Amino acid sequence: MSRIGKKPIVVPDKVQVNFEGNLLKAKGPKGALEFQIPEEINFQFENKTIVFSCESTIKKEKALFGLTRALCANVIEGVTNGFTKVLQIEGVGYKVEMKANRLLLSLGFSHPVLVIPPDGIEFEVPNANTIHVKGIDKQLIGEVAARIRKMRKPEPYKGKGIRYQGEYVRRKAGKTSSK
Repeated sequence: MSRIGKKPIVVPDKVQVNFEGNLLKAKGPKGALEFQIPEEINFQFENKTIVFSCESTIKKEKALFGLTRALCANVIEGVTNGFTKVLQIEGVGYKVEMKANRLLLSLGFSHPVLVIPPDGIEFEVPNANTIHVKGIDKQLIGEVAARIRKMRKPEPYKGKGIRYQGEYVRRKAGKTSSK
């Protein structure tokens, strides 16, 4: 049985939660999100607390138990506080700037790269080497941040590229001369 799935989710006072069948609808100060709970997972909503349970012995359904609880907790956290991913740009001549609500990235290509945010995502650029990806949907934030990082992954020899904040890039030794 999942230890994560057994934890109850306490809904803050400023968040409204409604269930329509197995569809969780959460509305908070940051926005509104929906999540479809799988039919195999049982849940109860009482006194601003959501509790999940699973009596099945099927491996797939037991795996869904903890996943469902985690995804529902992300929905509640997203409409309450929102999520942020921070990307750092390293390299000579690599920089980022805002044009309206879009990112303009200079990554060593012959042309600048323009990134248009999807609905529900905001970009913030505190300096020329840092990007903050903000929003209420954790999965969408991770996807957008991964797409930006994919444009110029950190390389192991000089460490140039786009990386997540706190990400460790293992460095390799370069070629040496043999005399």
